[in-house]
Amino acid sequence: MPRERYPTADPLLKPFMPVIERRAMRFRALERKLASGTASGRLEDFASAHEYYGMHLIAGGRRVFREHAPNAERIWLVGDFSGWERRAEFELARIPDGSGDWSLELPAGAVRHGQFYHLELAWRGGEGVRLPAYARRCVQDGATKLFAAQVWDAPGGGHAWRDAAWRVPRRDPVIYEAHVGMAREEPVVGTWDDFRRDVLPRVADDGFNTLQLMAVMEHPYYGSFGYQVSNFFASSSRFGTPEGLKRLVDEAHGRGIAVIMDLVHSHAVLNETEGVARFDGTPYCYCHDGARGRHRVWDSALFDYGRDHTLHFLLSNCRFWLDEYHFDGFRFDGVTSMLYDHHGLGWDFGSYDDYFGSHVDEDALAYLALANRVVHAVRPDAVTIAEDVSGMPGLAAPASEGGVGFDYRMAMGVTEAWGRLVRKVRDEDWPMGWLAYQLGDKRPDERTVSYAECHDQALVGGKTLFFELAGTAVYDAMHRSSGSLAAERAVALDKLVRLATFATCGGGFLEFMGNEFGHPEWIDFPREGNGWSYSHARRQWSLRFDPALRYGAIAAWEKAFLALAKARPHLFESGVKVLVADESAKVLAVSRDDLFFVFNFHPTAPAAGWSMAVPPGRYSMVLDSDAPQFGGNGPARPDRPAVARTQSERWGESRVLALHADLPPRTALVFERVRVSAN
Repeated sequence: MPRERYPTADPLLKPFMPVIERRAMRFRALERKLASGTASGRLEDFASAHEYYGMHLIAGGRRVFREHAPNAERIWLVGDFSGWERRAEFELARIPDGSGDWSLELPAGAVRHGQFYHLELAWRGGEGVRLPAYARRCVQDGATKLFAAQVWDAPGGGHAWRDAAWRVPRRDPVIYEAHVGMAREEPVVGTWDDFRRDVLPRVADDGFNTLQLMAVMEHPYYGSFGYQVSNFFASSSRFGTPEGLKRLVDEAHGRGIAVIMDLVHSHAVLNETEGVARFDGTPYCYCHDGARGRHRVWDSALFDYGRDHTLHFLLSNCRFWLDEYHFDGFRFDGVTSMLYDHHGLGWDFGSYDDYFGSHVDEDALAYLALANRVVHAVRPDAVTIAEDVSGMPGLAAPASEGGVGFDYRMAMGVTEAWGRLVRKVRDEDWPMGWLAYQLGDKRPDERTVSYAECHDQALVGGKTLFFELAGTAVYDAMHRSSGSLAAERAVALDKLVRLATFATCGGGFLEFMGNEFGHPEWIDFPREGNGWSYSHARRQWSLRFDPALRYGAIAAWEKAFLALAKARPHLFESGVKVLVADESAKVLAVSRDDLFFVFNFHPTAPAAGWSMAVPPGRYSMVLDSDAPQFGGNGPARPDRPAVARTQSERWGESRVLALHADLPPRTALVFERVRVSAN
């Protein structure tokens, strides 16, 4: 590992190089240990537990079922095929090699497609019903609300993939974060097929090139938003069959869209029947024992990343979703909780000592490094993103440089900055210098995904960004002819906030489903406290497509600025330069490649004839947030030229080219530079 890489990029890391190097050596040693048990000696082949455990068809229509349960003394398959009774012919035998594994071979026809089953385990001093840890389909009974595993032989031989040659293009990810269940306007649970038919075409048309799916893995409680996972190898049956999900991924690929999923390896649901928390009667089959094994806020079980079998389970889970469903990568959820024994709760991370001290769970850190190795070995083009609020250095740095190997990290500070301004500061007092710093506060050696808001901000108890800006105007003033100043302010600022986030992102941009058109109100899943209502677990698409309302103009603006990235596949790879941060005029200007983004955040004062120094060339205005199609009031005024005025001027002791433009209040303009030929 190059010793000079990190001290050069960040001098503050120099005192911690021994820790960084020790951790890197630990990653490599653990990889060698796990891979040594495979014929190939490769970690990605170690990550194949799903091909061994669970139920599998073998020669002659027979089936073999295997499970890992070291503490069990007896195990039975119990289901439709056994009259839901324990029968001798369905009892597993312990494999006599000390592994803690059990197996059962079933004759052809003993179990059939569609039949339901579970496991019944007996251990010293107790017994319990469990779903197989590697079950690939689990279904909830509508009457009892209990889950059962389901024998699933893909009808018709399974989905016939059309995407065999698909690879994620080398480009900047423009991500559409989506929850399939709440993607319908009707107060119902949507399906994979609903989303593929109705929403995916909009995602493609708007210019998003990456779809991030939430709640893919099975979870007992719908209201958990998919973050309390029970069955890690089963796609949620709430949304349809495995083939439905495969059709969705396949069609997305056909539209040029990569598909990544939220991967929840930070914790597991406590439910004993459905989950893995006390799988064999002990809390330490997959998870930690005692207080370390339970998250006091999430009320969930915490994995023990120091156990080889837990690593076998989780690393195989990474490979499974790539192989079986052709996902193109993952957003790893809850990374902060994984990294620290305090889970980030009440911790301000004010010193680099926090990243390299005794509170770091180095087993978890090693797991994340190994997970990235597996993902990129199986799919070199795959995308991995870390959701970490702590800011730990090296998460999105290559393993060859001592990093953990994620491709991106979430720029969570950007979202917090916008939330602070919108909720606590009058927009006439927004500090341009502070805003420029917050938008650009990213590690130069790591790529990030920026977003003004994701699903988190709109969960019950919060509001969408647009709702925060508009307040009650969303209920009675969003008609284009309302004349509401509150609605006009909200629309104007929402456009500026999203463009500024896009213009300054560190490698990728993300939008949550519906927020591209300023979706109002909050998200609230059916629960006892709201009378099990679906009224807020849906998306009101009709608002966007009603020409009498302002929402369509917000959507048109986002589509227009996303087109800038679509036309420049590597736009985000170029650096961002802050040109102006004028506190009195409330003007912020940044450049990226040959695009120049100029914002007037002032609520009332125009910046007439405002100018900035720019490189030589010709400049055309390519976007104007005040244009009528974006819900603005221009450019009908004759003082708004289609091409910006540039002239040579003396600034101090230097002569520069100055670009002049008129900036109405709460307006953003984007200029494109056409380079002057050397000839």
